[in-house]
Amino acid sequence: MAQEYSRTQRVADQIQRELAALIQREVKDPRVGMATVSAVEVSRDLSHAKVFVTILNGGEDQQGMTESVKALNNASGFLRSQLGQRMKLRIVPTLRFHFDDSLSRGNYLSNLIDQARASDPEQGSKVE
Repeated sequence: MAQEYSRTQRVADQIQRELAALIQREVKDPRVGMATVSAVEVSRDLSHAKVFVTILNGGEDQQGMTESVKALNNASGFLRSQLGQRMKLRIVPTLRFHFDDSLSRGNYLSNLIDQARASDPEQGSKVE
């Protein structure tokens, strides 16, 4: 059976695709670097959108991450106007960018699991 999506989810998916292309092609700020749009959450009335981004280069230090997010928030008006031209919406959502740290948290948890398996003396004797 086909899975049904709400309108807000369809709009969020379309915004994610459009913003990914816009950030890559149109944003010229060097502070942004290689930003990837990982998720978009849109309010029910479609007036606000939380955009979660992952910064690939320069994302190792906290200052680089905050500068990249700040640069994207400064460019949110431009990005919103470009979204309005590309999408046929009555109201284009206000964009707020947030850093998505799920990648770094995933790496941290993976390292913890690897450490726990390495310290287990019976690791080789048990078959999962």
